[in-house]
Amino acid sequence: MDGDEQAEDPPDVSVQDQGGDDGKGQDEPPKDEASVRWIVELAAVVVVAILVALVLRTFVVATYSIPSGSMEPTLQIGDRILVNKLSYHLHGVDRSDIVVFSTPPNEACAGPQVANLVKRVVGLPGEIISLKDGNVYINGRFLPETFLPPDIRHDTYPGPGGNAYSLDHPYRVPAGDVYVMGDNRPDSCDSRFWGPIPQSAIVGKVDMRIWPPSRVGFF
Repeated sequence: MDGDEQAEDPPDVSVQDQGGDDGKGQDEPPKDEASVRWIVELAAVVVVAILVALVLRTFVVATYSIPSGSMEPTLQIGDRILVNKLSYHLHGVDRSDIVVFSTPPNEACAGPQVANLVKRVVGLPGEIISLKDGNVYINGRFLPETFLPPDIRHDTYPGPGGNAYSLDHPYRVPAGDVYVMGDNRPDSCDSRFWGPIPQSAIVGKVDMRIWPPSRVGFF
């Protein structure tokens, strides 16, 4: 309330009433100013949200689409997966983890070149991996692979000959590497074809299928 208005008030108006009127009049900003403030606050929220999303995508999680059938039936063409990029900064790689990793430079399988591949970890650093009667053995012990479909559970065979990692013979996984294969063993181009991958090439661990809605689930 300005000085003129105070001078015209009748003498019986209480101080408390005057104080309430003054506060209301002074606290309400002009409509134009309020609109500008709302726009600025909204813009700030949007910018922060975008920055958080970028940080999450760069350092924490990412989504990928499955382009081929090498991981069927676990992952099917068109599935979208959520990859945890922090996982292996907190603990080591485990057997049976499904991982996304940079495509090996010597990958020469049929089909369009892609930046990343997704496979399952079968052999860990220092382990000896071998095949017998279509089954995988680790350090001479049979490896139960219950995640494989029953009809192909015993259909893991060597890749093209001429390389130690093709599993024509037992192969020791080098330190710092992991040996990966697709769940669709008869139709997967994997470490049997181009060797083990460095753990440093792993983008992250596949934690969840987020699409399609009927098949959403964790791994």
